[in-house]
Amino acid sequence: MAIVTFKSNELKETGQTLSIAAVATQMAIEHNRKILVVSTNFKDQTLENCFWEVGKTVNEVLNKDKKAAIGIESGVEGLMRVLASNKTSPEIIKNYSKIVLKERLDILPSPVTQVYSEYEDILSKYPEMLKIANRYYDIILVDLSKRMPKNCADEIIAMSDVVVVNMTQRLKSIDEFLELREQDEFYKRKNIILLIGRYDNFSKYNVKNITRYLREKKTVSVTPYNTLFFEACSEGKIVDYFLSLKNIDESDRNHLFIKEVNNNVTAIIDKLQELQMRL
Repeated sequence: MAIVTFKSNELKETGQTLSIAAVATQMAIEHNRKILVVSTNFKDQTLENCFWEVGKTVNEVLNKDKKAAIGIESGVEGLMRVLASNKTSPEIIKNYSKIVLKERLDILPSPVTQVYSEYEDILSKYPEMLKIANRYYDIILVDLSKRMPKNCADEIIAMSDVVVVNMTQRLKSIDEFLELREQDEFYKRKNIILLIGRYDNFSKYNVKNITRYLREKKTVSVTPYNTLFFEACSEGKIVDYFLSLKNIDESDRNHLFIKEVNNNVTAIIDKLQELQMRL
């Protein structure tokens, strides 16, 4: 049982949400683990749209799964009401999540509220919810929103077994991380993984040079930019995309992308095992 949180300190788009979607899907397909992906975004359905039909509301998707009208009580709002009643169990999280791959991958959608004060109130209960979910799922992947209140974000990070720090490939981004690491002991911890999203293999700031520049002992993880992957995410067909490439060969245009996503999955699993052995 482990919590892996994806976060970013950058205002610019790092590809964090699509990176976590890729890791979750490939991990679920290739490894026999029960995985929950938790979206914490505000007014942003990017993660959810990777996994189900564009235009479907959270309520419509969840009600279809359960074959019963959950109505306004569906999704994370409904889950929080159940948690407040103290009548809950680890399995209850599943009832308020979207089943993507049975017994392998569930998605807990972000709050549907459009009011930020309500969003803050809901998120304040996320740490408690994650503790309960962690007793049921093998791995929980949290997509940490930049809009989340700092105290809540800090609490989730503190309870995470592994933190994946998402960056861009720009030199400024790399320099800012170096400076941050010098100033904040958090970024020197053993449970940190660096991940560069929207990676361009032809840039002079390639993974080999970045790893050397950052003085990292292990190669920095990357999620390469891939047009077909981005299209699949925008159409809610990310699972179909990965399933269609299970037996990919090196001549395929998607080979590098799949290879690196597999590397990202392995990096997370290896890090969890490494930290477990230290206990």
